[in-house]
Amino acid sequence: MRAVLQRVSRAKVAVEGEVVGEIGHGLLVLLGVTHADTPEQARWLADKISQLRVFEDDQGKMNRSVIDVGGSILVVSQFTLFGDCSKGRRPSFVTAAPPELAIPLYESFIDAVKAQGIPTATGRFGAMMQVELVNEGPVTLILDTAARSH
Repeated sequence: MRAVLQRVSRAKVAVEGEVVGEIGHGLLVLLGVTHADTPEQARWLADKISQLRVFEDDQGKMNRSVIDVGGSILVVSQFTLFGDCSKGRRPSFVTAAPPELAIPLYESFIDAVKAQGIPTATGRFGAMMQVELVNEGPVTLILDTAARSH
């Protein structure tokens, strides 16, 4: 799994003009799933993101997690995170998992975030979505379960 994580003061996602997910202060997570991903990796990534200290403490240091600050998480599926642009001029998406594999893992990730008591909103898997956000900092990080140290 691959996630692009952005610290936001607000974010929302709409489908055909209808807002389907919206948060205030918290994290926007763009989540991509590949063929080799597992439910255990989804839980690990959810825990990592939930505990990641990317919010400032009283001294201005990134020392607080989304849980610590009472923030929310907006999760948006994004298969293009596994786009390969190394050849030609059009990205290849062969490493992105097909919906029948990706949806259960996407849902496992969401369930693992919710299990930590974090208010969670989502986009709509497979839909053409419009995502709006105000990146706070800006803070943007990339996490990949393939690069995780054991």
